[in-house]
Amino acid sequence: MTTSEINLEEIIRKQREELERYEHIIHVCGSTGCVSSDSQAVLAAFEKEVNFLGLQDKVLVKQVGCMGLCAAGPVVSIKPDNLLYKTVKVEDVPQILRALVKGEAVEDLLIDTSAPFFTRQHKVTLENSGVINPEKIEDYILHDGYKALLQVITAMSPQGVIDEIKKSGLRGRGGGGFPTGNKWQIVHDAAGAVKYVICNADEGDPGAFMDRSIIESDPHAVLEGMAIAAYAVGASRGYVYVRAEYPLAVKRLRTAIRQAERAGFLGENIHNSGFSFTVEIRLGAGAFVCGEETALISSIEGERGMPRPRPPYPAVSGLDGKPTLINNVETYANVPAIIRKGGEWFASIGTEKSKGTKVFALTGKIANTGLVEVPMGITLREIIFDIGGGVPGGHRFKAVQTGGPSGGCIPEELLDTPVDYENLTRLGSIMGSGGMIVIDDTSDIVSVARYFMEFSMDESCGKCVPCRIGTVKIYNILNKFLEGTATEADLEQLEALCEMMQTTSLCGLGKSAPNPVLSSLKYFRHEYLNKIRRSQQPEEVNAAARAAIGD
Repeated sequence: MTTSEINLEEIIRKQREELERYEHIIHVCGSTGCVSSDSQAVLAAFEKEVNFLGLQDKVLVKQVGCMGLCAAGPVVSIKPDNLLYKTVKVEDVPQILRALVKGEAVEDLLIDTSAPFFTRQHKVTLENSGVINPEKIEDYILHDGYKALLQVITAMSPQGVIDEIKKSGLRGRGGGGFPTGNKWQIVHDAAGAVKYVICNADEGDPGAFMDRSIIESDPHAVLEGMAIAAYAVGASRGYVYVRAEYPLAVKRLRTAIRQAERAGFLGENIHNSGFSFTVEIRLGAGAFVCGEETALISSIEGERGMPRPRPPYPAVSGLDGKPTLINNVETYANVPAIIRKGGEWFASIGTEKSKGTKVFALTGKIANTGLVEVPMGITLREIIFDIGGGVPGGHRFKAVQTGGPSGGCIPEELLDTPVDYENLTRLGSIMGSGGMIVIDDTSDIVSVARYFMEFSMDESCGKCVPCRIGTVKIYNILNKFLEGTATEADLEQLEALCEMMQTTSLCGLGKSAPNPVLSSLKYFRHEYLNKIRRSQQPEEVNAAARAAIGD
């Protein structure tokens, strides 16, 4: 046993001894969703009340990351009692503690943990979320943290690591779905003594908060995944490119980097292995286009974030012209578990071509707004109606938008489609980074398409003409439909512009921006045609129709 392993085991031993002192451990969600509902005040109230009741030796209060059910925040979990409370307020704290001492529960605040929202999930990326304190490296180590990194640098070759990732079938979780092991292999084989590893945390899709929650809840998993990747490809320096609009994620990431450096998991000659790796944070100014690899690299280099023609690809010529590995937050967060449990274990989850699990942010007109992790191959219907609880308020489901501004609207008749990269692409949408917005029968699908096109229009960097001008023209045509002035010619031009952008835009933003429009035309064409017919009616009838539907 090496010195590194002894130190790790010593930390685990001390942590277990500390936790065994307590009869109850109260977990208070400290992720952005619950923080916005005043969970920090609830945390402080629990700490104060525990002291007031003299329960310091029996009850431990700790902050944890996201527990998933954001719609019920602030969420509080009590172990080992298996109690989960929703919408906890400061004034509820005394009642909860007094009931706990009596071995009872506050029934009107309880969440049913046997509900499909909890039982149908399969957590790999989120295995520590809602369990550990994201600001304590000791908590991460207690839950097998950094074991994979030590295993890699002491007992595996770089090629052996890559082979294990290939065996797992892990594909890029940022949306492209490129085989992760293949990308690592290209960077490994690229010539050059200097190589870089970059974590793309520039999550900008409306309604998406997967990467933010992972960093807020388990930042060390991302750092450990990056370090393993760096060892595999031969890099000694890494960057996390994260949105400045994510202050809590940035704060916890900075804390995690400092802790990992002090513990010897980052820095020079990591645990006397001869492997060195340092990580720096680069803040993005909120440009959606910087989620594209080459635009992200330009921003790190201090230039305006604008995409570059490819090839060469970053894996061969990226940051400062050096071979650069870029994966997103969720991809790196999967790596430690794959190394610990083996590539075959990960490959046993999911479908033939889409292995493992995927994290989704469920938002929109859905009962259980929140973060979920499910095995690839589960159907859209199962996610939305079983796990998500369906559409609230007595309304009917109309469509689900997957993949954000680059995705598409999928109608009810296709809800039994298994969720994987190939199936969603076949439907005219994409997996994307994992945003999933549910739309009900109160929403106008043309308005939805216009919303996403307006987003892409505002976020276009303007470098290429098809995207810079095409988004504006498509947006203006969609306005004509909503204003009741559209014609058949507008419909034809709309489709032609969308196809032009897909085939001629420089980067993924422009190529995929028409997806929401094209998918809505494919599955909800009748809504466009109805607006054309309405515009062709006599003006007095047309005005009455607009008034009747609230236009």
